[in-house]
Amino acid sequence: MQAEQNRQSLVVLGAGPGGYTAAFLAADMGMQVTLIGEDVNPGGVCLYRGCIPSKALLHAVQVMRDAEEAAAIGVRFEKPTVDLDQLRAWKDSVVSKLTEGLGGLNKRRQIDYIQGHARFTSSNTLLIEKKDGSSDEISFDHCILATGSSPARLPNAPESSHIWDSTDALALESVPKSLLVVGGGYIGLELGSVYAQLGSDVSVVEMLPGLMPGADRDLVQIFQRRSGSLFKNIYLESRLTSIREVEGGLSVGIQTKSGETLETVFDKVLVSIGRKPNTANLGLENTQVALDDKGFVQVNGQLETTDPSIYAIGDVVGGPLLAHKASREGRVAVEAIAGHPVSFNPKAIPGVVYTDPEIAFTGLTETEAKAEGISVQVLKFPWAASGRALTMDNINGMTKLIVDPETEQVLGMGIAGKGAGDMISEGSLAIETGATVRDLAETIHPHPTLSETIMETAELFFGTCTHVYRPKR
Repeated sequence: MQAEQNRQSLVVLGAGPGGYTAAFLAADMGMQVTLIGEDVNPGGVCLYRGCIPSKALLHAVQVMRDAEEAAAIGVRFEKPTVDLDQLRAWKDSVVSKLTEGLGGLNKRRQIDYIQGHARFTSSNTLLIEKKDGSSDEISFDHCILATGSSPARLPNAPESSHIWDSTDALALESVPKSLLVVGGGYIGLELGSVYAQLGSDVSVVEMLPGLMPGADRDLVQIFQRRSGSLFKNIYLESRLTSIREVEGGLSVGIQTKSGETLETVFDKVLVSIGRKPNTANLGLENTQVALDDKGFVQVNGQLETTDPSIYAIGDVVGGPLLAHKASREGRVAVEAIAGHPVSFNPKAIPGVVYTDPEIAFTGLTETEAKAEGISVQVLKFPWAASGRALTMDNINGMTKLIVDPETEQVLGMGIAGKGAGDMISEGSLAIETGATVRDLAETIHPHPTLSETIMETAELFFGTCTHVYRPKR
């Protein structure tokens, strides 16, 4: 009876970027909305313990690196020093401003925000254990499941304060003398870059032949040329054979590509080997929601699960585990619930690795084209030919386009260099709208900017690139 009295039009379970975007849109469309999250304000892992705090720290260490490298252009600073307490407080203040802002937007939209953990008791009811210790049961017409993901754990690793996940690393409690990053994906490399610049001796171990799986090798090589001065060791095609706690740290066995096993002691080990969907302890067994063999929720193009009352978005449905992908899915789910003819079927989802240099890519990659036997023309513009890159002392970059040689449509874009993440959206727009390489070539870009490297890359298709002489064959 209590649940019927508390019946809501829409409940969004999970208050990260996907969840709060869905809740805000639903409220804007006139729905009665309840948003459930585990923090005091909306924001989720991304704002509290992920995207935002990591980018704040990456900005801080980039300032340090820029100051050090300015000597090459005749500008010299004293060696940067770090006040760790002040840096941590600044990072936390950025998080607070954003999450408090979301809390205010939530109230202005008159969304009922509940801090707590919820479990399904049926396909149309949730039992909520609130942060204050009380509990409540509510019913709903529709629910959007947006509970995100958690860091995967290292199998057979001991319970130890010397083993970090991304949340521990972002707490910035101390700067270890030595740090091993297990996993060469974007999270591990970003956080490894932070601690290396702060003074740690950082080593990276990756099972695959290259860093940043998913990105084209030529883009990654630009990062690796820079990372040689940043990381102490990078072990590719290598794996951990043992890990045990010793006094003051962890003794780690690393089997290298050659078959040799190295035994090394590290102060801390950061485990960054992927993420797993948060679908446990949600009471999904009391619904008709189906999971795949990896624990991800199965959905259709409208993000509807196998239970018609429940939709799911973001990391729990798989695909790229990215905040912007979750946000778009949240909008599609709400519009589907409202009866609009929508489907989540993007042609391009951009990915950005915020290392130095940044690596960004969207649409079809050259690696994927080769694997799938797709005929493409690959165009590459070196930033050494960019006036703006030269004025920034930032010539170790590249812009590349993947083009259908018959239709001339842009199929993919990749960028390596400073500000790559801020430029990659032009590629996503081109792909989504079916733009051709001529459209990019004939779009006037401001000079001198890094963005004009996109225009000049497109000109290479026709053999008319102003700053690179490469006649069309």
